[in-house]
Parts: sequence; C-alpha cells; structure tokens
Amino acid sequence: QVQLVESGGGLVQPGGSLRLSCAASRFTFSKNIMSWVRQAPGKGLEWVADISSGGVYTDYQDSVKGRFTISRDNAKNTVYLEMNSLEPEDTAVYYCVKGSSRYDLTGPRGNGTLVTVSS
Repeated sequence: QVQLVESGGGLVQPGGSLRLSCAASRFTFSKNIMSWVRQAPGKGLEWVADISSGGVYTDYQDSVKGRFTISRDNAKNTVYLEMNSLEPEDTAVYYCVKGSSRYDLTGPRGNGTLVTVSS
C-alpha cells in the first residue's frame, strides 16, 4: 500500500517562505509522476503542481506560478514544494499525491501538512 508522509508545514507571515517535503514508500517512486494538492478551510481539493518521474517537467496552477517550485530527489524517494511570497489565500492543508492531479484529484495521498499564512 502506498505510503506518503508530508512535513514542513507551519505558521508563516505573508510574504514568507516554507519548504514542504513528502517521503514516499511502498511503490517505485522514480517511475511515477508526483503532485501536490491543497484544501483550504471550507473548500474542496485543488491541484497545485505536478512533476514528471525524472523531474524534468513541471506544471503549476496559475495562482502559484512564479512563487512555488516542485522538485524531487529520486535517490531519497522524496518530493518537495518550495513556497515563496506566501499569501493568506495559500492557507490550506497540503497533500502530496502519487500520480498527476491536474485532471484527477482521486490519487492516493498522505495525511497532509497544514500551512497557515497570517500576520
């Protein structure tokens, strides 16, 4: 069974930065697209970013382009989300997902890590 464990969330002021990590196990990580999705309070799941299996290709939701960077280390079975210039609207629980989430939000995901952007 796929295991995904997110970490790195917390409270940050507007304009600040955070780096989320997701440790993956129980599947062949290096052969899979990975993605990040988020769920803001009282709202549904929302796709954030995808990264190809080799890490060469990335894709982002328009609202995070230029501020967030998805990356991966296949030797460590870990995917990252570097978040800069954070805004209150980025407040959400962030989940990493096995597979692309751009058109399908039902992929296996972890328990999430909470990011709160507030002054």
